[in-house]
Amino acid sequence: MKCYAAITAVIALVLSSLSAAPAAAAPALWVVRGPGAEIYLFGTMHALTPETQWRTPVYDAAYAKAATVWFEADLDGADPASIQRLMEQYGFDPDRTISQKLSPRQLARLRPILAQGRTPLSRIDHLRPWAAALMLSMQPMLAKGAQMQSGADATITHAAKAEAKQLRVFETLEDQVRIFAGLSEPAEVGYLADVISERAAHARPAPRRQASREPGLEASWLAGDMARFGPGVVGAMAKDTPEFYDRLVRQRNLSWADVLTREMAAGGTELVNVGALHMVGPEGLPALMQARGFTVERLQ
Repeated sequence: MKCYAAITAVIALVLSSLSAAPAAAAPALWVVRGPGAEIYLFGTMHALTPETQWRTPVYDAAYAKAATVWFEADLDGADPASIQRLMEQYGFDPDRTISQKLSPRQLARLRPILAQGRTPLSRIDHLRPWAAALMLSMQPMLAKGAQMQSGADATITHAAKAEAKQLRVFETLEDQVRIFAGLSEPAEVGYLADVISERAAHARPAPRRQASREPGLEASWLAGDMARFGPGVVGAMAKDTPEFYDRLVRQRNLSWADVLTREMAAGGTELVNVGALHMVGPEGLPALMQARGFTVERLQ
């Protein structure tokens, strides 16, 4: 399972009814329209390689029109001391180790993954499973040069602050950490087990023809291929770890849609930048806003 939550990252794609397919491949962008208001919805990648070129004239036009720019959280203001405090409060289990929580088979699959990254088991053994899963899920992207500071969220946060746009966030960093920390132990262990399974599967050499046909997640995002995020990522999450999906995606989408519905009533133009996983399926933001009676159109 791939997941991009900030400190961070769900169901079959049902966006074809919202609009015709865009003419050119680009990261997915929608506009929600109502009387006297419009809100643009952009699905981001939180970590990207520095050379990635993702901004388009369509996105830049939406950004220029928006007086208010939304993000999941203000990661730009996250200092290391605050993150360390949150991890100490929510990310460690001093009483029971990961080794005790995983099955012998899961632990055996974890060891070579850690060895590949030159990470001793002792370094993560007292992490809570959700924290270890986040670390392991991000390692392949970071190994390929992806950086949080080069992600779409951080890039636009810096620009919006420099241009004195109104910047608003749906959650604090602590809110986001508590989403993971509030999982039941079986859900946490299930999340970690899924990440271990995915890392182990990718460690096996794939047939050349198959490998050549499967673009990476970043390439799929750049192409606006939301089907890759739908059945392949979000759908698997909903099926394999339903509690994790409910807390990480569904509940947050419903809460954000309520906020945006109030913003639509207030009027004006706003731009929402949140992880691409929050844009797919019948419980994604475009579908939820359409269900609330607004006109939703995919622009790219």
